Amino acid sequence: MTTFKTIAVMGTGTMGPGMGAVLVRAGYQVALYDTSTEALERAKAGYELAWGVLDRLETPTVEGGSVRYASDVADALAGAEFVIEAIPENLELKQRVYAEYEQHIRPDVIIASNTSGIPATKIAANLAHPERVIVTHWSNPPHLIPMIEIVPGEQTNQATVDGATALVNSIGYFPCLLKKEVPGFVENRILYAIMRECLALVDEGVVGMEELDLNVKWGIGYKLAVIPPMQLLDMAGMDIYTAVATYLNPDLSNTAEVSPTIGAQVAKGRLGLKTKGGLFDYTDEQVVALRAQRGMSLVKVRKALS
Repeated sequence: MTTFKTIAVMGTGTMGPGMGAVLVRAGYQVALYDTSTEALERAKAGYELAWGVLDRLETPTVEGGSVRYASDVADALAGAEFVIEAIPENLELKQRVYAEYEQHIRPDVIIASNTSGIPATKIAANLAHPERVIVTHWSNPPHLIPMIEIVPGEQTNQATVDGATALVNSIGYFPCLLKKEVPGFVENRILYAIMRECLALVDEGVVGMEELDLNVKWGIGYKLAVIPPMQLLDMAGMDIYTAVATYLNPDLSNTAEVSPTIGAQVAKGRLGLKTKGGLFDYTDEQVVALRAQRGMSLVKVRKALS
């Protein structure tokens, strides 16, 4: 089985610190890279926060793990046996930095992108070794959601697929290997289909936002956490599904446009928790409390599902 010891996480925005904490607890020697001292200071705080959450989750710590912080690309990649890219979702930026990465690592070192939807084929289009590029899409928060999508590109070789899968297994996470690339992969396609229908129901005045959230959380959300969709089809009966889908599917939202409810909030600069206002209003205290409460709830749910 493919084994690694040294991993470079390139980018410490939303995901990098949590990913780093998971990897270090699994025994890896991790370099966390970002472009500035300020970004690395934020990364250190995020890393410690994720570590504390993992303590509450009671995840074991494997001997040999360590973390270091780097603001120089060559330093971060020195000795790296596996590279995880977690920079902003911009194809041109990714292509540019991957070309730089190639100058500092061996030809067989895997470069795995944490992109939410850009195909590995496009990211690797101009590289000397596109066969070692793959997507490993972690979910946010990465230290709590134990599933990672693995998405090979058209030129990704089997050794890269095997290496990425081995890494995911080694941290105790579930690898979800996709058979082919599609925009958004699987998780985001399903999530955005749900979001589209939810917003359509609100836009059409069928239900209020609070009532919709109540319905989804304690209806399908609670159910799907225990009985996922394909198993639910068998449980409900495919004859029942066929009967309902025959009349319901044509009536579901298929709009290609962004919901006017969302567009109106964005136009006002109301983006959600980050601006203390979006679909709902928040005080500074509420933002802190919500993040803490949701983190603890995810810990409890993961323990229960395990």
